[in-house]
Amino acid sequence: KIAMVGLGKMGANMTTRLLHDHHQVVVYDLNEEAIQKAEETGAEGARTLREVVARLEPPRAVWVMVPAGAPTESTVEELSSLLAPGDIIVDGGNSNYKDTIRRATTLQEKGIHFVDVGTSGGVWGLAEGYSMMVGGSDEAVANLRPVLKTLAPGPDSGWGHVGSSGSGHFVKMVHNGIE
Repeated sequence: KIAMVGLGKMGANMTTRLLHDHHQVVVYDLNEEAIQKAEETGAEGARTLREVVARLEPPRAVWVMVPAGAPTESTVEELSSLLAPGDIIVDGGNSNYKDTIRRATTLQEKGIHFVDVGTSGGVWGLAEGYSMMVGGSDEAVANLRPVLKTLAPGPDSGWGHVGSSGSGHFVKMVHNGIE
């Protein structure tokens, strides 16, 4: 069971891909219509981040797919006050890797894992799968492995654990530059 916070095109499609592979997904978005649409496809809707956390069992995993910058910062900050040691926050957006390293350090002090997943695939990811560059601790990435396998083009291809927190967003930055 995982939560998806942010149901824009990628977050909504990632939710659908997870549901198709029989994962349980709790969803949250600022847009009520987006929550309702996800509920119609089998997701469990939540109307606040507090409710998201309450609907998950430890160790909780919350995947954040909101715009980089202030939206990610405020979402991670609020989640950090609601989650417990051992829980995982995943930032699947295009955050600056330096912000990711800072967030990971702050969360580590609370015992919360922070995994950054540079995610590529856009609207085609639903059908084709997502390329994911994953940064974080071995323990946290191992806990996320079933989700990563579902979201990737294949269970053993299209994603990789590239290093500690910050590495995923760094590699995604390089990926974007090459692209």
